[in-house]
Amino acid sequence: MKLSPPPRSFSRSNDAASAGGPWELAITGDLTDKQADLLEKLLEVPRRSRGTIYFDSCGGSAYVGIGLASLIRLRGLQATAVVLGECSSAALLPFAACTRRFVTPHSSLFFHPVRWASEEDVNLEEAAEWTRHFRVLEQDFDLLLARLFEIPVETLMGWTRPGRFFTGVEIAAAGLARVVDLFGGELRAQLAAH
Repeated sequence: MKLSPPPRSFSRSNDAASAGGPWELAITGDLTDKQADLLEKLLEVPRRSRGTIYFDSCGGSAYVGIGLASLIRLRGLQATAVVLGECSSAALLPFAACTRRFVTPHSSLFFHPVRWASEEDVNLEEAAEWTRHFRVLEQDFDLLLARLFEIPVETLMGWTRPGRFFTGVEIAAAGLARVVDLFGGELRAQLAAH
């Protein structure tokens, strides 16, 4: 008896990627809820290949953001990031890990400190360990994001404490991305022009 594999959550085939051409992926919604599917999508594209990742995410778990950024870098993906709507919080890490970054004038990006949330009952000793680990995670997140964006960590900390929203135009003025024009023709042509 031959068993067939279970259906995939993201079954849309990416013909360009399988043929060796540029691929396209989307990172949308809450990263925490989609961690397995997002990592799987990044593993499906060929190593060291070129493609575009579209972002429209409010973020989620810092661990998921770190995992996605790590996978993009460790697989040598030459990813072009395009923020369609929002790219905030933990979604900033995979955005920053991309080799080229683009936004629309209407994009929104929100920088804030790492937030600790736990829905589990923890005892005092566990809470103390979470507090210690949280401090390390917050510092590591800031250092990694600053390094990926190639900006001083002091600049980043000025944005994250207490938190700051950027428009696409503002993030481009800060030198972290370029602006694409919604009325400037097909995206591929605009990206090629940069």
